[in-house]
Amino acid sequence: MNALSLAQTIGTLLDLVGVFVIVMGAVASFLTAFKEFLDQKSGDAMYRSFRKNLGKGILLGLEFLVAGDIIRSIIGTPDFTTVGVLVVIVLVRSFLSVTFEMEVDGRWPWQRGRS
Repeated sequence: MNALSLAQTIGTLLDLVGVFVIVMGAVASFLTAFKEFLDQKSGDAMYRSFRKNLGKGILLGLEFLVAGDIIRSIIGTPDFTTVGVLVVIVLVRSFLSVTFEMEVDGRWPWQRGRS
């Protein structure tokens, strides 16, 4: 197995882990919301909890997906097309990560030190 096929395999595995994390985050969010429903929590509290937990799963899954794309892109012969595609993918996923983090935490990532 050469380095290119190994990198492709690792990238694909990271993509699968990312998808698995997102799916499991959705399932865990649903189960948590259902438990809160059984505990007769308010609808607003259930919604906020579901959304926050789902956002965390999506954020973690996106990190794995970006890692898979980076590994696949850098191991091959980089040309302007592959680098351009990687830049667009990383920019879109980074934008999604920042906006999801804003949704989950209620503040921008660079505001972590503030209370």
